[in-house]
Amino acid sequence: MSFTEKMLEASPTGVELGVAAIAAAADACADTAQACTSCADSCLAEDDVAALRRCIALCQNCADICVATARTLCRQLAFDRAVARQLLETCVRECGSCAEECEKHAAHHAHCAICAKACLACVQACSELRDADRA
Repeated sequence: MSFTEKMLEASPTGVELGVAAIAAAADACADTAQACTSCADSCLAEDDVAALRRCIALCQNCADICVATARTLCRQLAFDRAVARQLLETCVRECGSCAEECEKHAAHHAHCAICAKACLACVQACSELRDADRA
């Protein structure tokens, strides 16, 4: 059980969309934010940095969106399902774009391969939460 899940369970407000689903999405977002931040930094250290400009930009955007999504999902006191749904949609879209770009460089840069996997895991977790909210 992650600390995110423990904290959500300890919340006196309750969790609208379910502790496990919120925690899975928030944890995936946090992991992806870290992976994207590290990937962008590693891209900047590569000799072919000019070829990685788009990857760097997408990783930076993805990290920021993932952080905002994770933080918002964990705030249950004034939880707004519509806002959460929009953040999840945005996160899924940005993570998908970032994964696609990182996959182009994965054969030559291990950090891009790792980042792509993190992004795809985040797409999965955020999609599952988004879809559960629609049901």
